[in-house]
Order: sequence, then structure tokens, then C-alpha cells
Amino acid sequence: MGERKPYPSDLSDEEWALIEPFIAAWKARHPSVSGHRGAYAMREIVNAIRYQSKTGCQWRYMPHDLPPHTAVEYYFYRWRDDGTDQAVHDLLRCQVRERAGRAEDPTAVNMDTQSVQAAATVPAGTTGTDAGKKRRGRKRGIASDVLGLVIAVVVTAASVHDNPIGTALLDKVALDAPAVRTVWTDAGFKNTVTGHGTALGIDVRVVRRDPQVRGFVPLPKRWIAEQVFGTLMWHRRLVRDYERDPASAESRIYWAMTTNMTRRLTRTATATWRAPAPPTRAPSSPQGPPAAAQAPTRAA
Repeated sequence: MGERKPYPSDLSDEEWALIEPFIAAWKARHPSVSGHRGAYAMREIVNAIRYQSKTGCQWRYMPHDLPPHTAVEYYFYRWRDDGTDQAVHDLLRCQVRERAGRAEDPTAVNMDTQSVQAAATVPAGTTGTDAGKKRRGRKRGIASDVLGLVIAVVVTAASVHDNPIGTALLDKVALDAPAVRTVWTDAGFKNTVTGHGTALGIDVRVVRRDPQVRGFVPLPKRWIAEQVFGTLMWHRRLVRDYERDPASAESRIYWAMTTNMTRRLTRTATATWRAPAPPTRAPSSPQGPPAAAQAPTRAA
């Protein structure tokens, strides 16, 4: 079998150069039981994870010209459990922030939640119904900086109130981004979150919607969190929650953001269905130009 044809989700050479040192170092620290370096190239393993993230296919429906799904599953779950997925994500986030002329760690973040429907294969014990949005599934909580980069992720049953999600996000923010001093939230996060932030030295500010304004109006600071959720929806694996373990759902968000950031750093265009339509041309006659061009002119 010759070299396979690339998929739009494949890593470019420039993208792979950004994460190869970290993945290569991880592989050197984790040789196989028999001592060999493994039968599959790490770049192809990452390509397979990105393919599934973008297309949303099941493990057993992975294309045959990518590594076997069992091998891809092994690395996905191994990197999820030892934190490699988040470590690669955080490394790229620091580079994106530095490229934008900012410090590695933000001083302010947004927090928001999103409820998504869960697939039928998701265990009922890890799902619930969001009473406000009348949606059964899971709830994603994210903290993101002003550049639309994810700082922390929490995934729970949709029935969980925003308060415990907010406190869990604050704990992660304080651990992973200790420079954060301000957090903007919506009214869904109550006094419990504000008090927890105060204990951590973080000022939690609720940005409220003006009740006199009708229709959709982007809220200052808060609209960035909505933008982050919008970019995640470009990855079909995240349009619905398919993961049996909430930890896997969190890992999917890190991988989606990793893809967004590698493309951002390398200025690689993301494939889109909004491709411009090819220009239309007037049909021509075999005997000459179109009939309209042959019409005789009349004197004014």
C-alpha cells in the first residue's frame, strides 16, 4: 500500500512541528512492554484523533488507512488519564498568547456553561435534565480568556446547577492560571461562586443583561465565552456528547482547542462548507457568441 491521501483534518508539517517535541518526549518515557517504539507513527495517531473530532464518527468507523481504532483508543485514553492532552493544549495556549503580545497566563477569564444532548450510548448515571433549557444530557463548563482560549473545563450531568460547576472551574483556574484575579460570569452563577472566588483571591463579577433591551445583544466581556462554544461546534464530536466518561468529554474539548490553536499559530485555513461558488458563465453557441451579443443594434 502506498502513501495514503491526506484528510482535511490532518496535521500540516508546521502544525506537527509545534507538538512533535512533546509527543516524542512522552513516547520516549513510555516504551512498549517489549521495548520497541511502537508500530504506528505518533503523527498518525494524532491525525486519527483529529479526524474523529472533526467528523464525529464512532471508533469502529475510523478509516482503514489510519491506525487501527484500538491503537488510537489506547493513546486517547492514556493521554486523557495522564494529562498529556491538557499539557499539549496548555503549551500551545501559552504560545498563542505570546504571539498576541500577552503574558503566558491571563489575569481575567469568562466562565459559562453549555448543555448538550447526550447520545443513547451515554450511561444514564452521568446525564440529567437541565431544568432551565429542558435538555437532557450533559453540561459543559468552561473558563476562557479574552482571546477565546480555554483555561479550564468541567463536564457534568446537565442536571447539575451552575454553582458546583463554577466552584470547580475556579479551583482549576487557581491551579492552572494563578495570575487570574477577575472572572466574569452570567447570572446563573450565584453567591456561592462569588464567595468561593473571594476565598481564592479572585473577584467574580456578574455581567447582567439589560432587561430593557430586546433581542440578541452581545454582552461586554461575556460574548467571548459564547464565541468559544461556537468554535467548538465546528467539531462534530462535540455537537452531541458521545462519551461514556465525562473525563473523555473534557479531553475532546482540549483536542478541539488544540486543533484550533495549531491552525491559529501556523495560519492554516480551516476547511469550511462556506466555499465560494464557482463563477457562472453565460452559455455559448457552437456557431459563435451568445445570441444576446448577436442581436442587431437599433438607431436611437
